[in-house]
Parts: sequence; C-alpha cells; structure tokens
Amino acid sequence: MTSQQALGIAVVGTGKMGADHVRRIHQVVSGARVTAVVDIEAERARTLADGIEGCTAYTEPAAAMAAQDVDAVLLASPGPAHEAALLEALGRDLPVLCEKPLTPDAASALRVLEAEQRLGHRRVQVGFMRRYDAEYMELRRLLAREDLGRTLMLHHRHRNPAMPAGFTEEMLINDSVVHETDVTRWLLDQEITAVTVHKPAATSYAPAGMNDPQLVLFETEAGALVDVEIFGHCGYGYQVQAEAVCERGVVRIDGEQGPRLTAAGRWGGCVTPDYLERFADAYDREVQAWADATRRGETTGPTVWDGYAAAAVCEAGVLSQREGRRVEVELIERPAFYR
Repeated sequence: MTSQQALGIAVVGTGKMGADHVRRIHQVVSGARVTAVVDIEAERARTLADGIEGCTAYTEPAAAMAAQDVDAVLLASPGPAHEAALLEALGRDLPVLCEKPLTPDAASALRVLEAEQRLGHRRVQVGFMRRYDAEYMELRRLLAREDLGRTLMLHHRHRNPAMPAGFTEEMLINDSVVHETDVTRWLLDQEITAVTVHKPAATSYAPAGMNDPQLVLFETEAGALVDVEIFGHCGYGYQVQAEAVCERGVVRIDGEQGPRLTAAGRWGGCVTPDYLERFADAYDREVQAWADATRRGETTGPTVWDGYAAAAVCEAGVLSQREGRRVEVELIERPAFYR
C-alpha cells in the first residue's frame, strides 16, 4: 500500500459498535474502505458485507487478516476475544485500532505489550475515544495552563439509560469505568495508584445481583483524588460529565447537546440517548486520525501501555468491588519503548 491508496480495513466484530465503525469507514472516513467484516455469526457478517462493494465476509479473524486486500484491522469484538486477534495481527505486522478494553485483565494485556515490543515498533492503537472528544481535548488544554495551578480533584459522572442483557457488575468497571480510568491518566498525566469502590443503595431498575450505581475512588501518584459515579440504569439517557478542581479555578464539561430553552415557567434541554450519539464526532475523529497515521506508516494515539495500565486499574477496581476495600494498583515499570 502506498500513501495514495485507500487503506483496506477488516472490521472484526459486527455488533452495535462494529456495525457503526463499518458505516463510519464506508461513509465518513476518507482514504479508507472496508474490505472485510468478521463475525462468528456468518449471516450478520454477510449482510453487512453485501452492502459494500468489494467487501468480503469472514467468520475467523485470521482468514480476514490473510486476505490480500486487508492492510489494517479494527477490532470491535468483545474484550475476551481481543488477545488472540491482537497477537495474530502483530504476527502479521498489521496495524490495529483495538476498541477498549485492550484485553479483560492485566496479564493478557501484558502478553500483548510484550509481543508488540518483540515486533520492535508500535502497531496497536487502543480505542479510548474520549481523547478525541472536543470537550475533553479542551479540558486537557486548560488543565495544562499554569494559571490554574495543579489539579487537586476530578469528579466524573457516567450514566447510561440501561445496560444490555448479560451486562455484569464487574463490567461496570471493566467496560464503563475503563473510560474514566484512561481519561484520568491522560488529563493528569499521572498513573492511578489505588482504587476503592463504594456501593450505595441499588436502584430498583438494576438486574438481580447488580449493585448499581457505584462510586469509584481513584488515588494518583501525585496525590490527586478522583471520583467516578457509574450509574448503569439511570433511565433518562446517556450522560458523561467531568469537573476538574484546580488550585486556582474549576473547569467543567458536560456534553449537553442542543439549545437550552427557558419558557412558560420551565427550563430544559436534551440528553443524548446513547454513547454513539454523544461521542459521534470523537469516534469519527479517532478513526480518521488512525487511518491517516496508518497510511503514513505511523502508529499514534493511546498505546498498548495505556491499555495495560487501564486493565491493571480495572483489575484492582473489580477486586475492591468484590471485597469492599481499598486496593493498590500493581504495574510493571513502564518500558522505554512506550515513553
């Protein structure tokens, strides 16, 4: 492939996220095209492929990666399937954009990290799309200003109208709070050193066996405190907010969409119904940046180290969730490869 050719992408996993990425690459992203879709449900993959000229459906990631028209891979399959697909792609020296989580636990993430280092150059970008959201990018820029001083606290709110069937209590941490894990590290440029999970009274709308909502407390290496309200069944819409408390100021982002109306003794606005709507621009910007970098022969964005660090924090969070205590995060020393 030359920098002038369209990047041929295999999308692995064609559920809600994967199907949206297929649409995005086909309709929005320039310089790229979907040449393969992969799903264990053959009919679902075939249906998607049939709507795109020159696209082939597969049921095995390795078969798609071996195709002559596949230059790069976008992984949108469930987290437990990521390790095998990542190792296959690294074995073929294929660039990968891997949706979060990198892998479900620190040990498997570490195996991917070691495989990429053996390859000798970066090939994997992790899909922490909040780094590409306009409000989060502005928040990071403002926190870097010297006039605000150090950031002392971060308050995150992460609310979903409901979780899909099969969503477990552990997934509140591994699949939802993982976003706040990464964006905290990115905003503060600090590692998270300890996690404590608190469980208030559960909403009556949570499924049996799930304590929802939960409050997650992070401690960082420079002494900042970060709290995350994760609410999986709030009922009213999808809402992500953040507030940074600094020495000489406070910065807040709320992602509110559309106009706010005040009339007839009432005021109000709209709350997005879903994460795909709330972060549509961020996903577009993320995939376009990945495609552009790949065509230049580069790998940019969140690294395998970021994916590993997030996995280690989430692992500590799940242990705290289970045992009701503060848990320290265990990280290996950061390799020079990722500095």
